[in-house]
Amino acid sequence: MQYERPETLKDAVGLLAGSKGKAYVLAGGSDLLVRMRGEYIEPDLVVDIKSVKGLDKVTRTAKGFSVGASVPCAALGENKALKKAWPGVVEAANLIGSKQIQGRCTISGNLCNASPAADSVPALVAANAKAVIAGPKGKRRLAVEKVVTAPGKTALGKGELIESIELAKPASRSGDAYLRFIPRTEMDIAVASAGVNLTLDAKGVVKSARVALGAVAPTVVLVKDAAKVIIGTKLEDAALEKMATACAKACNPIDDKRGTIDFRKKVSGVLAQRAAKIAYARAGGKL
Repeated sequence: MQYERPETLKDAVGLLAGSKGKAYVLAGGSDLLVRMRGEYIEPDLVVDIKSVKGLDKVTRTAKGFSVGASVPCAALGENKALKKAWPGVVEAANLIGSKQIQGRCTISGNLCNASPAADSVPALVAANAKAVIAGPKGKRRLAVEKVVTAPGKTALGKGELIESIELAKPASRSGDAYLRFIPRTEMDIAVASAGVNLTLDAKGVVKSARVALGAVAPTVVLVKDAAKVIIGTKLEDAALEKMATACAKACNPIDDKRGTIDFRKKVSGVLAQRAAKIAYARAGGKL
């Protein structure tokens, strides 16, 4: 196995594009190294991007925030501006693994690992985040919900890697939240999860919304029908019930020892309701 630690994005892309075997990007390594040690994968090339300049920073711009691909999740929780703007995204990222893992894992790595139960992804999808992808043909932007195409598979082509995740500046009177259900109190994989992002008008009525579910389908599900039924409401009980029903209908879960199909469908709606209430309160609404 060949290990490389380039210092520029151009060199990283060149190494990946020129590889004749199986090449993998190491951002934090919290997923990659486990898979290697378990002999689930045998890389011919590992490109460690920790030394690539600029990828280790959270940058605040006029349009919002740019989170570099090698920024550890622990750093997101320490960024007051990001936490204030997108508390749900930060909370989701800070649920990945233990405190020790937090110092290494990244939201870009969590996304590219392409697990249906990834914690940061539903929150990012709800936030309408974009992935900035660098490759041999230049850069392109892709909505986070389009990055993962199937369990363990992404839309990234040969030589491509995620450079950063972009989060727009939230609109006035907006709020987001993320919740998950796990069998244990911490350090477990979501049986079902939900991310919600809301924007209210001056009267507290929901004028836009995004609802995303995790661990209930092969990829994270953006549930447009769940968002549609709460727009124009103040999250009254009837609207929340319709939201839960829409979430259950959008699910395509598996039936395993961690949760049945019916259980996952039910819990996804409950989590979406609770996350919506938290997001609503954060946006300045009063239930």
